[in-house]
Amino acid sequence: MIRVLVYLVIVAVLAFGAVWFAERPGDVAITWQGRRIDTSVMVLAAAVAAVAVATVMLWSILRAILRAPDLFSRYLRIRRGERGYRAVSQGLIAVGSGDARAAKKFTAEAVRIAPREPLTLLLSAQTAQLSGDRDAAVATFQEMADRDDTRVLGLHGLFVEAQRRHDHAAALAYAEEAAKHASVPVWAGQAVLEFRCVAGDWSGALDRLERNMKSGLIDKRTYRRQRAVLFTAHAQSLAGSDRARAIALAREAAKLAPDLVPAAALAGRLLGEAGERRRAARTIERAWRANPHPDLAAAYAALRPGDSARQRLSRVETLAAKGPTDAEAALAVARAALDAQEFAAARKALAPYTASPRKRVAALMAELEMAQGDEGRAREWMARALNARRDPAWTADAFVSDHWLPISPVSGRLDAFEWKDPLAGEDHGAVIEHRAEAPVPAATPAVVSAKDTDAKPSATAQSAAGEGPPSAEAPQPAALPASEEKEKAQRAAEEAAHADPFFAGGRSARRAMAAATADESRAPRGREMTPLVPAVIPLVPPPDDPGPNGETQLEPAPEPALPPADGWSRIRALFRP
Repeated sequence: MIRVLVYLVIVAVLAFGAVWFAERPGDVAITWQGRRIDTSVMVLAAAVAAVAVATVMLWSILRAILRAPDLFSRYLRIRRGERGYRAVSQGLIAVGSGDARAAKKFTAEAVRIAPREPLTLLLSAQTAQLSGDRDAAVATFQEMADRDDTRVLGLHGLFVEAQRRHDHAAALAYAEEAAKHASVPVWAGQAVLEFRCVAGDWSGALDRLERNMKSGLIDKRTYRRQRAVLFTAHAQSLAGSDRARAIALAREAAKLAPDLVPAAALAGRLLGEAGERRRAARTIERAWRANPHPDLAAAYAALRPGDSARQRLSRVETLAAKGPTDAEAALAVARAALDAQEFAAARKALAPYTASPRKRVAALMAELEMAQGDEGRAREWMARALNARRDPAWTADAFVSDHWLPISPVSGRLDAFEWKDPLAGEDHGAVIEHRAEAPVPAATPAVVSAKDTDAKPSATAQSAAGEGPPSAEAPQPAALPASEEKEKAQRAAEEAAHADPFFAGGRSARRAMAAATADESRAPRGREMTPLVPAVIPLVPPPDDPGPNGETQLEPAPEPALPPADGWSRIRALFRP
């Protein structure tokens, strides 16, 4: 719209000028070299305009002729640049898609057209990496590192290649060189920090962490967490030589990260050994409220080395009451109660977690039953522990450690260890959990003699084993009196015990032992059982599982290797690392 208005204004001005000259005619006389030229004003103006236009055209032609070589050279450069840009773009796309053959083709074209361009060097290095030519990649990255505009990129490539050939000294040198740059790249700052941690240079790692924070490579929350981890690692290294310095570092770490269990446990242990038990207790209690952990419970129980087992139990119960209701609190109380021979307190603490127990819960229940003289129940709990879910452990990069470490031994990452299930997030088949079922009726025999194992199982036995519900036409066996059934189970248990203390008696003996340990309150109640069809068939048959209430489940048990002869030693052998 604006252009139309401008155009109309110009046309109007020209028209006004033409009309103005037409209304004011005049004559012009030019005398030059004895000649006189008479003409009108309009003709003279037209002649002047024509001469001006011709002059401009002639100058443009002469200028184009004079500039033709430069224009032609510029055209060739632009055309060459477009071809080079197209070759680099297609080469990078080929590298990204993993097409080494196309990448080599476009790289050769880019090198022929623009051999010294930064993008050409980058394409050459990445093509060499894709093709497996490490020497060519290192040579190209070294060329890039010698230039000011590609220095950091070249150092990064050299760092990656040094890591691939496991040359940690060279990798550290490249990272240190890149970290000296005005704008420190994130990879360089983190690599230098991790290398110093691997070398045990905790002071140097703290200095590098400060520089990373000032350079804006990490946020404040990450800085506080990593600083607490470095303080804890440094305190661990000084615990045997400079105890005062170690205590100060551990306390500072516990303040920076209250949920960092190793820092609080170390600070509590060192303060307790130094006689500052009240301060140690406050440190552990603050960490326990944020993150209950067995290391904290052990450090809290050991604040007074001369205390009796009952006093340690009282202290652990106090600690458990200060934090959230958690399985770790129950396990700590149960462990202390077993040491103090307070079996009722131990059973009460473990009761909420026996429906779907983990290995530590099942092991403590086995120890509890053995301490109370019930070896049959102890064996049953030990069998459940074999297939129970794993307990949390210090895990980093699929590496499981029995104690916390500041860095991962696999990748060298700082603060990589987490207290979690090592198999968390992985699908490892069905998890065997207790399932509440209807009580077994008296019509279903709980004991099968050894001589009946070759006989065809009845429909009721098939239903109990998970093979399907009993048919209506199948005859039901006669019910045995409770006393006769119990005596038969006891005889089978004694025969199995004489043969082998644990699993040598076979399936019938194990079922007999399970039935013998059940008291009369769990006897069948004489009503029909509703068969339960499992939603998922487990890949591994579950063992004889008494459940939290002692119901015997007629499931086949795995046959383990022969354990030690002593029953209590067998329980401990299952949980040795």
